[in-house]
Amino acid sequence: MQLALVEKRSSSTRQTSDADVRDAFEAWHGLVFRTAYRITGSAADAEDVLQTVFLRLLAREGPAPEQPESYLRRAAINVSLTLLAQRHRAKPVPLEEATEAPATEDAELRLRLRRAIAQLDPKQAEMFALRYFEGYSNAEIAKLFNISSVRVAVTLYRIRLKLQEQV
Repeated sequence: MQLALVEKRSSSTRQTSDADVRDAFEAWHGLVFRTAYRITGSAADAEDVLQTVFLRLLAREGPAPEQPESYLRRAAINVSLTLLAQRHRAKPVPLEEATEAPATEDAELRLRLRRAIAQLDPKQAEMFALRYFEGYSNAEIAKLFNISSVRVAVTLYRIRLKLQEQV
């Protein structure tokens, strides 16, 4: 279902109206939550991301997004990655505590992967999330970033190598 966000004019700038944001929320909140949850691994964090994305949409000046699904998915990815990066910088965990935590190997691997992704360049992290969390093809990512599919493939390969070293 495509939802066109209607704009209202306020003096010299255009802003998305409250009703339009409400309609967008009803149509796309599940997509934003699922995207954020895949990246953060936490329902509470995904809810924070959901709230942040729609508050930013409400405050957004300028034209409404032409492709709301794509815009909201990318916004959820970016806010999630920012949240992970902030959390990583704020609370470093000593290695001894991490190995003593009662967690399964899969949970530990996911945690290490999230931390490594949070250290990537934001565009690289977004590209990685789109490809491996959201299932976008290299061609679709290339179109979003306005680059060639070959460049996407090479970048993703380098990101995987870098993550393998860190994880």
